[in-house]
Amino acid sequence: MRLSDFDFHLPDDLIALRPAKPRDSARLLVSRPDGSLEDHRVHDLPDLLRAGDVLVFNDSRVIAARLSGERYRDDASIRVEATLHKRLSPSHWTAFMRPGKRLREGDRLRFGQGGDNACLTSGLDSTLIGKGDGGEVTLAFDLAGPALDEAIAALGMMPLPPYIATKRPEDDQDRADYQTVYAREDGSVAAPTAGLHFTPELLARLDARGVAHRFVTLHVGAGTFLPVKVDDVSDHKMHSESGEVSAETADALNAARAAGGRVVCVGTTSLRLLESATGEDGIIRPFHGDTDIFITPGRPVRSADVLMTNFHLPRSTLLMLVAAFAGQARTGAAYAYAVAERYRFYSYGDGGLWFR
Repeated sequence: MRLSDFDFHLPDDLIALRPAKPRDSARLLVSRPDGSLEDHRVHDLPDLLRAGDVLVFNDSRVIAARLSGERYRDDASIRVEATLHKRLSPSHWTAFMRPGKRLREGDRLRFGQGGDNACLTSGLDSTLIGKGDGGEVTLAFDLAGPALDEAIAALGMMPLPPYIATKRPEDDQDRADYQTVYAREDGSVAAPTAGLHFTPELLARLDARGVAHRFVTLHVGAGTFLPVKVDDVSDHKMHSESGEVSAETADALNAARAAGGRVVCVGTTSLRLLESATGEDGIIRPFHGDTDIFITPGRPVRSADVLMTNFHLPRSTLLMLVAAFAGQARTGAAYAYAVAERYRFYSYGDGGLWFR
């Protein structure tokens, strides 16, 4: 497969800069297995599913992972910005940094000073202890554990996707908007965005319909925004993320399918994690650890029957995942329709409901 197979023209004004209000008023394009398309709203979801189906939510919570500060070396300093990527230990994180080429191992970094959110007079200090081939650096912070978490929360900003952050600054509203209503496990540096459409009222209506829900946890890393830079898709190295599927959740999902219910993954993150936990026999098993699974057309999807996800950017690994689930021709036709009908794209955009 070539990267160009996943390209399409996306008008810039279709990338949503703010979410729909209320959340569940966003548009929802339903794609059936025969290729037919239906225009709905997210609040129609209880009528599109049936009793016995199970929604699978990613309950990871987004942290304020974007840190601004300074690099100190000898008597010189420069402004820097870090987007935390993955936690390695109580005091160590990998991060993507700008300007990355001007940094080297041993540099001392102080975050928080001079920024709008600076509220620790001493800032947050760290040492750059490693640089990776993929542009990542490893930071060893002077604080650890809960103390480090509190400092990041106080000094950091919500890590809005680049295609939003380049058009407007992050603000206090994003702290609420860029978080699902059911988020509970701190660790993501990007939102599991399909879940942003849900409200407590919608969840209650789904419960009343007999549609159950279960939680998994996949901490989304900043690597989700990295572009694919190879022409041959099979040469792309997928970023690694950490996640967990509990034994209780695995058993409940297997039981629901055995009884004729459908597993409905809310978001590509939930699907990636469930696929990592599912064997060739289609049985979902407990999972705890890192996954770098790359789901592309030609690889069977065994864990889910329905996928709810937002509309993704051209040439992205997320679009490839949708094509793997629904088929390339069907995905391409649905995306062409979504562009023509001016659906809103990506993190704050509208959603699609894909039946396998």
